[in-house]
Amino acid sequence: MTAVSDRPPDAGSFKGRLVRVRELLARPLFSYHLLLGVSALLMALGLMMVLSASSIHALQTRQSAFALFGRQFISMALGLLLMWICSRLPLRFFRLAGYPLMVFAALGLVLVMFIGTSEQGAQRWIYIGELTIQPSEPAKLALVLWGADLLAKGARAGQIEWRRLLIPLMPGLAIMAVLVMLGSDLGTTLVLMMIFLALLWVVGAPLKLFGGILSVMVLATVTMITIEGYRSARIKGWLDPWGNAQDAGYQLVQGQIGMGSGGWFGLGLGASRQKWNWTPHAESDFIFSILGEELGLMGTLVVVALFGLLGYAGLRVATRVRDPFVRLASVAAIAWIVGQAIVNIGAVIGVLPITGIPLPLISYGGSALLPTLAALGMLLAFAKHEPGAREALAARGPGPVARGLSWLGLGGPARRRRPVRARR
Repeated sequence: MTAVSDRPPDAGSFKGRLVRVRELLARPLFSYHLLLGVSALLMALGLMMVLSASSIHALQTRQSAFALFGRQFISMALGLLLMWICSRLPLRFFRLAGYPLMVFAALGLVLVMFIGTSEQGAQRWIYIGELTIQPSEPAKLALVLWGADLLAKGARAGQIEWRRLLIPLMPGLAIMAVLVMLGSDLGTTLVLMMIFLALLWVVGAPLKLFGGILSVMVLATVTMITIEGYRSARIKGWLDPWGNAQDAGYQLVQGQIGMGSGGWFGLGLGASRQKWNWTPHAESDFIFSILGEELGLMGTLVVVALFGLLGYAGLRVATRVRDPFVRLASVAAIAWIVGQAIVNIGAVIGVLPITGIPLPLISYGGSALLPTLAALGMLLAFAKHEPGAREALAARGPGPVARGLSWLGLGGPARRRRPVRARR
C-alpha cells in the first residue's frame, strides 16, 4: 500500500496558494481590514477624480481649480472622523440611533419643501450660506438602522418574524418615500426601496409577499415617471439616446463618448476632453464616465471590483455575527451603497435610466459622503463582533490614534502588551 504524505503542500503550488487564501479568509479581522482597505482606495480614487473632473468647470466659473476639490477634501476629513467614531461605538447605540435619525430626516424632508432650492426639476437641497444640505441622504441611513432594529426586536429563537414588516415598517417606509418623492427625487426613492427589499430578503419573507411588494414598487415607479414630463423625456432619451443626442439623450451620449474614447487604459489622468463642458455634471452624477475616459476600461473594472469586494465584506460580516440586528443592518447598508453604485454605473453606460444619484465615495458631494462613511464606520464596528475579532484586536495593543494621543499628553498612556507567562 502507498503511504499518504502528511507534508503540507508546496507554498508555490496551486494547492499551497489555495491553502494560504483559506487561512487569510479565516482570520478574525479579515472583514475589518477588507472594509477599511477598500473604503480607503475608493475615497482616494474619488478625491483624485473630483479634482480632475471639476477643475475646468471651477475655472470657468471664476473659482480656483481646487475649489470643489477643497470642499470635497473637507467633507471627507469630517466623514473620516465620523467613520472612526462610528467604528468605536457599541451595538446598542446603533439600535437606538435609528429612531431620532428617522425623525430628523423626516423633518428635513418636510423643511426642504418650504425652503429648499429646485434644480433640474428636483427640490432636494437646502442652502445655508456655503453649506448645502440634502436631507434625503441621511434618510437612507435612518431607514437602515430603524428598520433593522424593528425587525430584530421581533426575532424569536434566531428567526425573524417577517410579519413585523407590515406594521410599522411598511407605513414608515411609505411616509419616507412620499416625502422624498414630493421633492421629485425618484433616484433616492429607489434606493430606499432597495434597502427595504434587502430587509425583506434577510427576514425570509414568503415569495408571494416579496413579489407583491416588488410589483407595487414597479407600478408606483412607472406612475411617477408617467405623470412627470421631464422623467418621460429621460426615458425617451434612454431608449434612443443617439436619436435624441441634442435633447433628452445629450448627457448619456456625451457620457458614452467619454467612456468609449478611453480605450483599454485611458487618455491619462487629467486628460479628459469631455469635462470641458461636454458632459453635464461631470464631477457628480457622471464622474464614472470621466473615470473611464481617463483611466480606461481597466480603471472602470477596478472600481467595479472594489464595490464587489465591499459588498462581499459586508455580507461576510452579516453571516459571521449572530446578532439579528447586525445581520439586518449589514445587508441593508450594503444594499444601499453597492446598489446605488450599480444604479449610477448602469445609468452612465446606458443599461439603466438616468436617476441623478451619485456614485458612493467617488462623486462630489458632502451630503452623500457623510452618511455613507457613517454606514461604513458602523460596518467596521460590526466586524469587531465577529468570532475571535475582539481577542485579535486586544492582542495587537493600542492603535495609532491612541498612541498619538498619549504622545501628545491628551490621552492615557499607551499600554504595552505584556508577555503571558506559562503557569508552572
